[in-house]
Amino acid sequence: MEPKTIATNSKAFRDFFLTDKWECGISLNGGEVKSIRQGHVQFTDSFARVEKAAVVLYNLHINPYAQASYLATEPARPRKLLLHKKEILKIDGLVTQKHLALVPTRIYFNARGFVKVEIAVGKGKKLYDKREDLKKKDTQREIERHLRRRR
Repeated sequence: MEPKTIATNSKAFRDFFLTDKWECGISLNGGEVKSIRQGHVQFTDSFARVEKAAVVLYNLHINPYAQASYLATEPARPRKLLLHKKEILKIDGLVTQKHLALVPTRIYFNARGFVKVEIAVGKGKKLYDKREDLKKKDTQREIERHLRRRR
């Protein structure tokens, strides 16, 4: 069974050169899982940091579940990501030594039904890099358009 993707962070792919990726769990409270199942998740400027031997995800906005009245939590609170200690140390080394950013790329349900977050380490793109990517996309679209016309 393939994982069911709930949301992807398109800004991460646009703004960063992403290299290494990790799958990690996320600690959630109350009705947040049900809210995620409904697709009420937004990656508005979300990022992750390594703090005190733990990875913490910031600015992941999960709307409160409507039926969880008194269990409603803050929508954009910091959430702990669940990783093995060796993985955390490796991520910490990459982020501190190479000055890379830790960015969430997508949130999904795995085959067992658990919520997982994919985080990636990446280097920020400059403006000219973004323009170059747009030019490549445009040329690829032109090629595909011409191929469709020929058929």
